[in-house]
Amino acid sequence: MKTASLLIAVLLGGCAIPASKPMVAPVSDTALGLSPDAAPTIAADWWRGFGDPQLDRLVGDAVAGSPSLDAALARIAQAQAVVASRNADNGPDVTLDAQEQYARLSGRYTIPPPYGGSTRFVGSTVANLNWNLDLFGRQKAAIAGARASVAAASLDLAAARLSLSGSVVQTYIDLERAEAQATIATRTIATRENSLRLVNVRVRNQLNSKLDAQAATTLVAQARQALLRAQAAQVLARNALAALAGRGADYAATIAATRLHLDAALPLPQVLPADLLARRADIGAAQARIAAAAAGRQVARKAFYPNVNLAALAGFQAVGLGNLLSLDAGTVGAGPAVHLPIFDNGRLKADLAGATAALDLATADYNDRVIGAVREAADAMSRVAALSADRARQREVVRGFSETGRLNAVRVASGLDSRLDLVDNDVRTLEAEQADANLAANAAQQRVALVLALGGGFTQDIR
Repeated sequence: MKTASLLIAVLLGGCAIPASKPMVAPVSDTALGLSPDAAPTIAADWWRGFGDPQLDRLVGDAVAGSPSLDAALARIAQAQAVVASRNADNGPDVTLDAQEQYARLSGRYTIPPPYGGSTRFVGSTVANLNWNLDLFGRQKAAIAGARASVAAASLDLAAARLSLSGSVVQTYIDLERAEAQATIATRTIATRENSLRLVNVRVRNQLNSKLDAQAATTLVAQARQALLRAQAAQVLARNALAALAGRGADYAATIAATRLHLDAALPLPQVLPADLLARRADIGAAQARIAAAAAGRQVARKAFYPNVNLAALAGFQAVGLGNLLSLDAGTVGAGPAVHLPIFDNGRLKADLAGATAALDLATADYNDRVIGAVREAADAMSRVAALSADRARQREVVRGFSETGRLNAVRVASGLDSRLDLVDNDVRTLEAEQADANLAANAAQQRVALVLALGGGFTQDIR
């Protein structure tokens, strides 16, 4: 009775778990200032709203063939392998050990003569069973942590796909921007070359000076420079799209002119929706990592409890080859095996402290991502509104310069002004038209950024 009481006391003493509590709590949704209003649903293929079939093809090629997704896919496979390994640890483990040695047996040990002191074959063939009963749930916690890691890796893949799709769309808009600037420059070149021809005629007829001809030549050169820059930007955009698709330089040649409707309406909210966090795959991945870290902490805590296994063996053991397969050489055994940590020089305590710190790190990372997601969405909404107003003012600027240029041209044609008087206005008109094209592209890119900030059509069903 005293022995049993002593054993129970030892077990309870070995199960004493030191205090180690998490210090970081997840940020509360109510502290984020989100609106209770529901936001419009965003389709998973939201980029189709721009109405360009070529963009649909480019996004599909990128998602299907980009090497940037390979790492995310590999992490999923790795996490799934860990789940399989943890599940295997939770079941029975059966092994077969076979051994045959030619050895001299000691004459002064456990085997008496005539075997003791002789040289003979000594062999054994034994099947072993070992089954961790997991009475305190340590393996169960390890499996839960591994599954949470799989969920996190799957959500990382969804986030990577969304980011890749967004990068393709943003780059495609850059291509459209370069094409628009090239169109403006080409139109300006044609207009200015025609003006140059007229000025040269008037110079020959002594109606204009050579200064007028030089001014007109300068304007043509400036427009041609703008065209060269736009053409170079088109090449870079096509190369970037080829890289995003995981293709070589020849792929860029398959990208034709864009047919984007930059002002296409995307389903965007006016306020930050209450379900913003549920829309984001990266937030879901951070939540899954909190669950994995919490499960890891449970594994560390339960390491203080006894580990109870069921062990069994059955087989043959004999001295001499002829005796190995006799029934009398059979051996069998079964029983529980208990492992209890008594003194480990603080190793288990350190493991628990490390697992608790890992949980705090996962929670802190989640909080950082949540605050970043709210700011990202708020900033994108502000930029969309600001660019809309900026574009309206810029169109007024373009109309103003165009009307000034028309009136100046009338005065020059009437001989009231010199061609030199048009230089400054013509330069500003080109710059204003290019700025308007830039703002149109920037506005479209900011709407895309807002779509991405709102999750880009992600749902929890995406894995």
